Amino acid sequence: MQWAGLIAPGAAVLDVAAGGGRHSRFFADRGHKVTALDRDTSRLNAQSGIEIVQADLEDGSPWPLPGRTFGAVSVTNYLHRPLFPTLLEALAPGGVLLYETFMEGNERFGEPSRPAFLLKDGELLELVRGRLSVTAYEARMISEPKMAMVQRIAARRP
Repeated sequence: MQWAGLIAPGAAVLDVAAGGGRHSRFFADRGHKVTALDRDTSRLNAQSGIEIVQADLEDGSPWPLPGRTFGAVSVTNYLHRPLFPTLLEALAPGGVLLYETFMEGNERFGEPSRPAFLLKDGELLELVRGRLSVTAYEARMISEPKMAMVQRIAARRP
């Protein structure tokens, strides 16, 4: 929500690993056409302005949205590193990447705790270096909705 104003009015938004659709609804309510992408779409409710796409992003299947680009790609609490290049390619010129997930150090607060599911220090910055312009970046402990170590980035494609 903090960086949603970076997204051009009316731009299409891709919500990756949409879960129950909280972010999809937020962006749709702001007037964006949203594509909510998740392996399990049973928790997503049809709403005007939201296209629901069911796809397993980790089973080796082809990217379910070939050739499509978005004014923003939003990812929250999800990490599958092989997907990084595809997500960057899905950004239209001027598009914004909004990414937040758990990082090393989170294991002291509970799940996720396996290194495969935790970003390394500065990993989101390295992901976008030389590709996107960083507007904001944080790597810190949060207390809401629960104690956790997270990285957040807002970055724009030139």
